[in-house]
Amino acid sequence: MNTQQAMSKVPEVTLVFWIIKVLATTLGETGGDAVSMSMHLGYLVSTGIFAAVFLVAVVAQIRAKHFHPVVYWTTIIATTTVGTTLADFADRSLGIGYAGGASLLFALLMVSLFIWYRTLGTVSVESIGSPKSELFYWLTIMFSQTLGTALGDWTADTAGLGYEGGALVFGAMLLLVVAAYYRTRISHTVLFWTAFILTRPLGAVVGDFMDKPVHSGGLDMSRFGASATLLMLIVISIALFRQRPARLAH
Repeated sequence: MNTQQAMSKVPEVTLVFWIIKVLATTLGETGGDAVSMSMHLGYLVSTGIFAAVFLVAVVAQIRAKHFHPVVYWTTIIATTTVGTTLADFADRSLGIGYAGGASLLFALLMVSLFIWYRTLGTVSVESIGSPKSELFYWLTIMFSQTLGTALGDWTADTAGLGYEGGALVFGAMLLLVVAAYYRTRISHTVLFWTAFILTRPLGAVVGDFMDKPVHSGGLDMSRFGASATLLMLIVISIALFRQRPARLAH
């Protein structure tokens, strides 16, 4: 197998990856709310719009021959925006609540990972080298992003921790994952997906902190302004920091 064949179309997991991931999940919250709330399109219509964008992005990502940072992160942002509006639709429009939505999405996420593992024998990022593995990868990400939105809102609102408290909780949990990565023998694949899931509720509460009114504990920034700022930071990060594709496991 030559070097080109041994490279994946998803990025190597580095500090830059996690920084952009948090920015993207935060953008998903502000961007999703901007369309569904500020533009008054509602959760269902907004979900349909973002779902269409997600499908186009996934097709482009799967059809690509090599790793393209812009295509990859566009797809990630699409998953997190549709995850925001879909979770809000389930929680608020369908009336199943944050607890019910989070429980349902967690079950779907576990089923996705289980079927992926039973079909291909691994759920490692280092195995993302075929259209089938990419489909499982993006489906799992979709569920994780939607679950993260529900968890973030549940923690900040229902649990009464507020946006700052929620950010501290999920930030602390991520630090525990980092410690486990360096100090324990827990599977790095398990830790990756744990961190991937936790960055979404962190982004959700940070995004809400940015655009919610001051009397609700936020900074009262414009959702469009906050989204534009986050998008600019993502573009700058992609432009300044070279990302290499993950190397496929032999």
